Amino acid sequence: MKLLPRSSFGQTVLLIGFLLFINQIVYYIFIAIYVIEPSSKQMDQLLAKQVRVVFIDINDAKLSPEMAKAFHNETGIGVYREEDAYKFGLANASFYPYRSEQMSELLGGKAEVRISQGDEYLFWIRAPQAPRLWVKIPLSGMEKGDFNLIIFFMVVIGLLSVMGGWLFVRQLNRPLKSLQIAAEDVGRGDFPEPLVERGTSEIMAVTQAFNHMSKGIKQLEDDRNLLMAGISHDLRTPLTRIRLASEMMQDQDAFLKEGIETDIDDMNNIIDQFIDYLRHDSKDKAELGDLNVLVEEVLNVETPNERLITFHPGHCDKIPLRHVAVRRALANLVQNAIRYTTEEIEVFTGMEKNYAFFIVSDRGAGIPEADIERLFQPFTQGDMARGTEGSGLGLAIIKRIVDTHGGNVVLSNKPEGGLQAKVCLPLKF
Repeated sequence: MKLLPRSSFGQTVLLIGFLLFINQIVYYIFIAIYVIEPSSKQMDQLLAKQVRVVFIDINDAKLSPEMAKAFHNETGIGVYREEDAYKFGLANASFYPYRSEQMSELLGGKAEVRISQGDEYLFWIRAPQAPRLWVKIPLSGMEKGDFNLIIFFMVVIGLLSVMGGWLFVRQLNRPLKSLQIAAEDVGRGDFPEPLVERGTSEIMAVTQAFNHMSKGIKQLEDDRNLLMAGISHDLRTPLTRIRLASEMMQDQDAFLKEGIETDIDDMNNIIDQFIDYLRHDSKDKAELGDLNVLVEEVLNVETPNERLITFHPGHCDKIPLRHVAVRRALANLVQNAIRYTTEEIEVFTGMEKNYAFFIVSDRGAGIPEADIERLFQPFTQGDMARGTEGSGLGLAIIKRIVDTHGGNVVLSNKPEGGLQAKVCLPLKF
């Protein structure tokens, strides 16, 4: 499972969040080096000076009671023997090795620093000048809540920045989503209205190019359909005249007449295949329908009297169907199976994941694996085992219909012999 997002939107938001996280770390390090550490050193220097002042009148480690009382009354600084210090809060104080090392350097000997927090923020210092005495120095404005406020401020700024980046990227990607939907519509043969050109200059340029491309493809499609309609009309007229002329031929030319009529039928079928390939059934709107009912309708029409086609209906919910197009695709598959095999033909339906499917299975000779993908190309036919009649548009028509419907078609040879065509149609169109 991949943890990193694949979309441009997710990657951009992740990048913004990562850069912001690095920025916050750098900011915290900067504050620690250039603000907190210098302030801490200045505080240690002031504390050391106060301790030195307390012990100015020290003599053989004996404290002047008058000096201690005066300092306590004026500054709140107290000097206690160790047993008394424990009574006044030393027992609840925590030892700070780093501050103890700093204080030792400032006082010129081994010192110990402990800090307790209650109603007041208290520094307890045992100086080398009087190892048996503890100096209690109260300080205000150093509550832990101040540091928590800085952390809270950094977290809030980070969240607001990520949310702002998310909104910005979402707004930036919205035109790209419209482009994606429009491109999928064009791929299915539906040409939407020109997209509104909005967003950054680069996205506006891409949108403008897409609109131009879509317009060109639609014009090309219209010209091709018009050309094919003209060719169809122009060909059918002389074919009709040839058929009428053949009807007037003498009986002794019956064999020639039969050949001409067969050729005319083949040419009409080829023309019909060209028309089917070019049609998108754009007027055939998708409607909820029962796939099993549609298959039964096609089989009732396409099954010859002398052939056996077995239908195995599976459970299928109603799905959006372009009935005319799907019916044509299924009919083509059944006709191919009838044309290229004399054995029993089976048709299956069912559902899997997000698709409903139907399968047309025969027991013919199959096709080479290397030719399977090639057969979906227009004007391509299989090998001699599958026959050589027709224009080579049958499977191309089926794939075009299924792609337009948002599904997929797969050909495969069965292990026991024969060919199977599986068409999957989405449950939601």
